[in-house]
Amino acid sequence: MPASALPFSHAEYERRLRLVRDSMRRQEIDVLFVEDPSNMAWLTGYDGWSFYVHQGVLIFHDEDPIWWGRGQDANGAVRTVYMEDARCIPYADHYVQSRDIHPMQTLAALIRDKGHSSSRIGLELDNYYFSAKAYLVLEYELPNATFSDATGLVNWQRTVKSNEELAFMRKAALIAEKVVDGIVERVEPGMKKNEVVAEIYADTIRGLDDGTEEGIWGDYPAIVPLLPSGSDAAAPHLTWSAQPFKTGEATFFEIAGCYRRYHVPFCRTVFLGKPPQYLLDAEMAVVLGLEAGLETARPGARAGDVARAFHYELEKIGIDRGARCGYPIGISYPPDWGERTISFRENDDTILEAGMTFHFMPGLWMKDWGLEITESILIRDGAAAECLCNRPRKMYVKD
Repeated sequence: MPASALPFSHAEYERRLRLVRDSMRRQEIDVLFVEDPSNMAWLTGYDGWSFYVHQGVLIFHDEDPIWWGRGQDANGAVRTVYMEDARCIPYADHYVQSRDIHPMQTLAALIRDKGHSSSRIGLELDNYYFSAKAYLVLEYELPNATFSDATGLVNWQRTVKSNEELAFMRKAALIAEKVVDGIVERVEPGMKKNEVVAEIYADTIRGLDDGTEEGIWGDYPAIVPLLPSGSDAAAPHLTWSAQPFKTGEATFFEIAGCYRRYHVPFCRTVFLGKPPQYLLDAEMAVVLGLEAGLETARPGARAGDVARAFHYELEKIGIDRGARCGYPIGISYPPDWGERTISFRENDDTILEAGMTFHFMPGLWMKDWGLEITESILIRDGAAAECLCNRPRKMYVKD
């Protein structure tokens, strides 16, 4: 049991477990092995920088989950998960990065001990944290088991947020606002990018004083700040250098507020000097597209409807993005803050529900320029989507 207060109530963890077990039954899965640290945290509360080694959570139909991981991380597990300490099962450190033995041998032994050597076992086959070698070892060690691809099984249960989760995301949104305010205030020609990034991290981690003893403290975001300028803004995922900001260039800033692993991404573009007409035209189209998408993003609409509403405005000025313009957000760990389920993409027919949260992210990355103006949104009953952050929806110009 954790040494400090759990982030969520026991009832909330029980609700999540019911959702996952129901999905397991529909897919005829007897045991689910979850390796994605976001799903591990969502199901048990586990929180630690240990996802670079093999670890996971076993979900059964008739007993509490088991945390399984490296021995030195078991001390972190008993301090963060809601289960009893006996449900945290470590493996010895000599299994780590060994050429002769593999941690999955110990997981297979645990599954056998639980009487599931011939069961149908669900695995998150397509994610960042489960290797081909891990699968081969499990297959060898459990020759009578049937392995089923359970990629996304837990992720899909996370799409509709509880009130407890939304409270965390609203705090993350306040941090994101503070970070963007600081960016707009500080960025000037000649200032080095790494210096701005240092201030971004300071604002992100320091958080805000809300009058409580704890305050709204900032957690580490799953993605580093992204801030390419000028022609480099055509490449959305470049990181920073010591290059100075220059007059006559646009820089987009892709950041997120993060509170207890819950993310609210928020992007704005800053232009130093007088922007060219093509950027002003693009800004207007993006803002109009965002407004159209926000109006469309209601319960009962399809994810593709939001994409069509946005792209209609871009087509008026002859821009074809050729990419999705949004994805679900919530709890996450590196290297990504998306939930990897729904996409605001024209062929995605997923029906939107109240309580879903998305990063409405219609960035423009053209041949030699880029522009980002984005919103993190909440789907709500009886109204257009709510923007979690409250800042002007525009390109900031500092002339």
